[in-house]
Amino acid sequence: MEMQSSSGIGRGGKSAESEDEEFEVEDLQEPTESTWKNYFRLICNCSRLDQSINSRSGNGREITTRGRGHSHGFVIEPNNRWYQLWTHFILLWAVYSSFFTPLEFAFFRGLPENLFLLDIAGQFAFLIDIVVRFFVAYRQPHSHCMVYSHSRIAIRYLKSQFMLDLLGCFPWDYIYKASGRKEPVRYLLWIRLSRALRVTDFFKKLEKDVRINYLFARIINLFVVELYCTHTAACIFYYLATTLPPSEEGYTWIGSLQMGSYKYTHFREIDLWTRYITSLYFAIVTMVTVGYGDIHAVNTKEMIFVMIYISFDMILGAYLLGNMTALIVKGSKTERFRDVMADLISFMNRNRLGKDLRMEIERHVRLQYESGYTSASALQDLPVSIRTKVSQKSYEPYIRKVPLLKGCSDEIINHMALNVHEEFFLPGELIIEQGSMADQLYFVCHGKLDEVRRYENEREEPLLSLETHSTFGEVSVLCNVPIPYTIRVVQLCRLLRIDKQHFLDILDTYFLDGRIIINNLLEGVQGKESNIENIIKESKTTLHIAKHESELAMKLNCATYDGDLYRLRCFIGAGADPNMSDYNDRSPLHVAARKGYEDIAQFLIEKDANVNAKDYFGNTPLLEAVRNEHDEVASLLVNAGATLMLDHVGTFLCEAVASRELEFLKRLLFNGANPNAKNFDMRTPLHIAASEGLYPASVSLLEAGASVLSVDRWGKTPVDEARVGGNKSLINLLENAKRAQLSEFSESFERNQGSVIIEQEQRKCTVFPSHPWDNLDGRRTGVVLWVPQNMDDLIRTAKEQLKVYNGSCILSENGGKILDVRMISDNQNLFLVNEAS
Repeated sequence: MEMQSSSGIGRGGKSAESEDEEFEVEDLQEPTESTWKNYFRLICNCSRLDQSINSRSGNGREITTRGRGHSHGFVIEPNNRWYQLWTHFILLWAVYSSFFTPLEFAFFRGLPENLFLLDIAGQFAFLIDIVVRFFVAYRQPHSHCMVYSHSRIAIRYLKSQFMLDLLGCFPWDYIYKASGRKEPVRYLLWIRLSRALRVTDFFKKLEKDVRINYLFARIINLFVVELYCTHTAACIFYYLATTLPPSEEGYTWIGSLQMGSYKYTHFREIDLWTRYITSLYFAIVTMVTVGYGDIHAVNTKEMIFVMIYISFDMILGAYLLGNMTALIVKGSKTERFRDVMADLISFMNRNRLGKDLRMEIERHVRLQYESGYTSASALQDLPVSIRTKVSQKSYEPYIRKVPLLKGCSDEIINHMALNVHEEFFLPGELIIEQGSMADQLYFVCHGKLDEVRRYENEREEPLLSLETHSTFGEVSVLCNVPIPYTIRVVQLCRLLRIDKQHFLDILDTYFLDGRIIINNLLEGVQGKESNIENIIKESKTTLHIAKHESELAMKLNCATYDGDLYRLRCFIGAGADPNMSDYNDRSPLHVAARKGYEDIAQFLIEKDANVNAKDYFGNTPLLEAVRNEHDEVASLLVNAGATLMLDHVGTFLCEAVASRELEFLKRLLFNGANPNAKNFDMRTPLHIAASEGLYPASVSLLEAGASVLSVDRWGKTPVDEARVGGNKSLINLLENAKRAQLSEFSESFERNQGSVIIEQEQRKCTVFPSHPWDNLDGRRTGVVLWVPQNMDDLIRTAKEQLKVYNGSCILSENGGKILDVRMISDNQNLFLVNEAS
């Protein structure tokens, strides 16, 4: 009777040559004449589920360990057709040996000639199988990669079943006869029962084969288990009877047996078939404990074995009953696997999926079944606190070592560990296709993957190998752009994935860590495609994080402006950066210095706030403290290493003098401002004070070290400016200062024998190889030089030090061409350019 289609489990229904081959669903019906034919046909196909060694990628390319140039001589593929036929042949011998070994032990004390030759033939077949197994490749259980090395194959077999297989091939019947028929030698015959493992492996594969009805496979399995147990017990019952001499046969269970008018005296002379059926009957009625009737144990040995046998039967009965119950309620793990496969087969048939894709789906679902990783779903019923501990223990060590999350807080790592899901992928699987949008961020726990770029001509270019603690899909998830490469599994991979929305929600909560992640991502893409950095910087996620940072910076500055140290401590204690700045680049330390909050300034300095940070207008915290007359805060900043860092200190001091801000000028000079700095007209603050007739300001400048010998662009000194103003007191002050400074320089020159020149001649300048109107960010590094005696020497020295070949004139910061070195003031910024520019 043919197998009929139903909603059960399917098998191939069309030619294997068709790419759109369908999986037809079949069930086994009532046993008829053709049932065994169908059964043996399915046996021949029972192991095809494991024929996934040559894994194929999406373009059909085979990926095997052997195919990568490693040659190890003659090796047999496990899915080879001839090897599969051989395994089925050996399976038949294993079934025969498993059932015949107890029979031989109990009923034969020396095999007849015909059975002895059959036994020798079987052992010879198993010897050949031992040799063959030294050449059969195997799949590693952890990496799922094929191993073709002869040495590794041999070591694996030698460590497993080799010794039992070899001892099982010994001719124990011949050894028993040669040893003088010593009884202990016959017990070694039981070593051959190790061949029953082949039968159990066969039934395991049979149960997983979705083409065979699961109920049929399980019932056959349970029936064989029960039959084998009673068969072995029957042989042992008969053996116990033969341990007594013929004169004491009446003291055995079979010798004392009388069935109607027939007696079993001299039972050794009864035909073999009657003795075996009688023993099997005794074993069965003992197992089901229905009562013995005329069959019962007689001597002590038989009683002991009956007690042991009945105890074992209770366990066996519970096993059989439990399995039958599982079949009825369909609660076993294998049954769930088969149900999933049945639904998938129906879906694949309906959508006519290709053969390669079908095999990939089947292998992945089977990997789920074998790895058991889906058991993690059972954790969803546990409380959040327990799930958090489990996730931290299982996943946090891997997530913490990911370069993308380097420097992130423990909170975001714990949160991500709670939201990740574990997955396994087989070698050859494609996780993400080139050009697709990633909706998952993946972390690699174990295994190896490759980034591969595909071109229109189907050429592939390997880009990067991903191993433990790597990530992929992050650019697509964060920037919402397609992935420019394909991710292919090389070795069995254990991955952690987190959904895109969950990841973005976490970044929305921990946006400070989000900035760290963005910076780590930018650091990781350096050296790759030039537009990736711009894509990351301009992405919505980056802008969203910047918005949160701006809002937090405003909160920090508002708390500082209000003098609320407690609120500021709370913000920074929650992870806020004390160096965060608002839209004008003003940090909390700028605000504290401006308002004069000494306690807040001290707290920010302790939190490593940048004491020399500049705002949009070029103001530093020290300048804010000085301008607003907060000397205590200024002292704290100076002790912490703060400087004024004025861009145009000469102009700034001149403006302070012109505005008659004497106290502000004194504070600037006290905190390190250079009193000899010049403005764009080469005028010092003393020039301005002398021209305006500001006697107190001139005194302060002279006390700070201002020089009366400085010359402006018109060749005038501060003394000349005072004479124009006509303030006699100021003129006398400057004349006295001039004489004192000339005398000091003269003494210094004589003392050092001319090694020191006067101030206006020994000047420094900084020369840049760019135009003064160029962007500051794009300006190249300059060089500090002593001002020589003429312009030609300055241009030549600058070109040599800057290692440039162009440049024929020197410009000031305002773009004016300098014609004479006497126009150059101390510490002035100059620019070497071509005459034409």
